[in-house]
Amino acid sequence: MLESYRTIQKDGQSELEIKKSRFICSLKRVYTEDEAKAFIQELKKKHWKANHNCSAFLIGEENEIQRSSDDGEPSGTAGNPMLEVLKKQELINVCAVVTRYFGGTKLGAGGLIRAYSHSVSHALEETKIVQGILQEEIYVTIDYPLLGKLQNFLQQQEYMVANTEFLEKVTLCVLVENLDTFIEAVTELLNDQASFEKGEKRYHEHLIKN
Repeated sequence: MLESYRTIQKDGQSELEIKKSRFICSLKRVYTEDEAKAFIQELKKKHWKANHNCSAFLIGEENEIQRSSDDGEPSGTAGNPMLEVLKKQELINVCAVVTRYFGGTKLGAGGLIRAYSHSVSHALEETKIVQGILQEEIYVTIDYPLLGKLQNFLQQQEYMVANTEFLEKVTLCVLVENLDTFIEAVTELLNDQASFEKGEKRYHEHLIKN
């Protein structure tokens, strides 16, 4: 498993007008090539009147699958520039489709490269990028009088609390990156009055600020 990854926060869309042509960029999280192809076909069907539906996608932890299509634009002016934007942002599992409605003014090869690249970059800014960090669940069980002290510590140290269960005692499910360091700190904080149980490893996504 990756220690961390970067991808889009959610599926999204943005639109730009460049020299009277409309460039609509649609982004989607995808995990298989079939998902990416289905998304591309869905947009081609939706925008069947458009002049072009160019696409690019990256799939896999190491971007094992990389594909791009110019969809009728001059070779190398659309799909590959779109792919390069995704790669430059170090994203995984993302498909981008840029739909172009021609406005009557030719952009030339350089203009097309800039337009398709900018369309994807703009959509990424609108959609936002997240970083997923592999963390481990640790269940901390304490007596009720210690809850405020522990919550203050977790908030100050910016630990993520996934769940809190109130029974005879309080059990908090905390997501941590370094298990030993966390247990040592909490044990010292609460004078050895907490019990710990390991949970599963999972990713927690944080929004990357521009």
